[in-house]
Amino acid sequence: MGITKSYAAHAHYRSNKTAIKTKDRSVTYKEWYKSVCQVANWLHEEELSNKKIAILLDNSVEFLQIFAGSAMAGWVCVPLDLKWSIHELEERLQIVQPSIIVVAQHKRNQLPKTNSKIFSISAWSDRITNTSITVNDIEKVGELPFYMGFTSGSTGKAKAFLRSQQSWVESFACNVHDFHMKKDETVLLTGTFVHSLFLYGAMSALFLGQTIYMTEKFIPNRVLSILEKESISVMYTVPTMLESLYKEERMIEQEIKIVSSGAKWEAEAKRKIKQVFPNAKRYEFYGASELSFVTALSHHDNEHKPSSVGRPCHNVKISIRNGDEQEVEKGTVGTIYVKSEQFFMGYIIDHVPISHVTSDGWMTVHDVGYVDEDGFLYIVGREKNMIIYGGINIFPEEIERVLQMHPNVDEVVVVGKKDIYWGEKPVALVKGAVSKKELKQLCLGRLSSYKIPTEWYFVDVIPHTSSGKVARAEVKEMLEKQGFMYE
Repeated sequence: MGITKSYAAHAHYRSNKTAIKTKDRSVTYKEWYKSVCQVANWLHEEELSNKKIAILLDNSVEFLQIFAGSAMAGWVCVPLDLKWSIHELEERLQIVQPSIIVVAQHKRNQLPKTNSKIFSISAWSDRITNTSITVNDIEKVGELPFYMGFTSGSTGKAKAFLRSQQSWVESFACNVHDFHMKKDETVLLTGTFVHSLFLYGAMSALFLGQTIYMTEKFIPNRVLSILEKESISVMYTVPTMLESLYKEERMIEQEIKIVSSGAKWEAEAKRKIKQVFPNAKRYEFYGASELSFVTALSHHDNEHKPSSVGRPCHNVKISIRNGDEQEVEKGTVGTIYVKSEQFFMGYIIDHVPISHVTSDGWMTVHDVGYVDEDGFLYIVGREKNMIIYGGINIFPEEIERVLQMHPNVDEVVVVGKKDIYWGEKPVALVKGAVSKKELKQLCLGRLSSYKIPTEWYFVDVIPHTSSGKVARAEVKEMLEKQGFMYE
């Protein structure tokens, strides 16, 4: 099944229901279906063998229209980030090699040289105005690739991945079964659609027949005003956005579901959420670009298993394995393996997706954790982040969780720094009005002595990737070059 398969039924049975709403525009499901069909027919008329289209646009109805229409036509759509430099755009376009690019007006003259056919958004809009709204279904469209994204590494060569439509349809089912969403929900999307969480949130809502309220960009005061004035029942977010909302010192009393990915909500973060959203139901999930959803932690389970990332989603199996890939007992730490129908098709290598699935259908992104007696998963850390201190494995995430307990720590990242004697040693970058003495005192009794950072850097800004994650590779590079002031 394709991600647009349900649109015709929504247009017929819920023709006047609002599909998409912005501060100055409203689109019904009848209008939405028509507009997506027009995009699909436009692409059919182009008659190009290289069925890849890139979009360099702000959040807009048109962004979603082109993305959905590409899927309906059996094309691959590649969202590009407006914040990328010309060099970054050129690098990614070289990987993608799209036949068509649709670009925002203000970016039209900032594109690198390309052989692609280029449409400004206004020229594209004129082009599809009179396109037919009748579309013939494509055979086995669910098996086709439809979305190419890039992993959020901050340094080194960009890494592209590819997804099939069916993988997202399988993920959409998690919204109903694991996040307990209903068809009458109104979903607020405040982040850029270049970030797959928010693009997924939009497309899953439209597949299910919900209403989405989208903003062009994230402005904390504006988001809180929308929550106060509109009948929002679900909000997708990331921890950095929540931190910005806390600082506005306003309270939203209505009951909403908050769905978050990224960093684990520690005790202090949960306290802040309660202050701003006293009646919210919190949903966390663990997943990855390669795996999609793996586990979900509901508001109810959060009360009983606050350190967990939840139980496997209804359509997911997990297995904890040792270095010989043998399953270990419950409570034993090992590498997390996953089996589901939500996997990506692979990373693009020489223009071909390379699968990382084992012969018996399992995949790992080399995260490390364990499962308790009740089936809840706990993440210890990531193998790639591991610090090897004199032959001892240290997971920086464990240290970060302790440091985040301090109420004046806004953000913290721990990485390994090269050391002649120990090999690597843990060092901490901290953002917040707090002292080294306070943090070392916090660590005593909670961490083994060798896990307590040996160097402390207090900064105003911690580097992030375009998707809002801490850019660990950039932090490590700057530390090695003495790019931070040491205390």
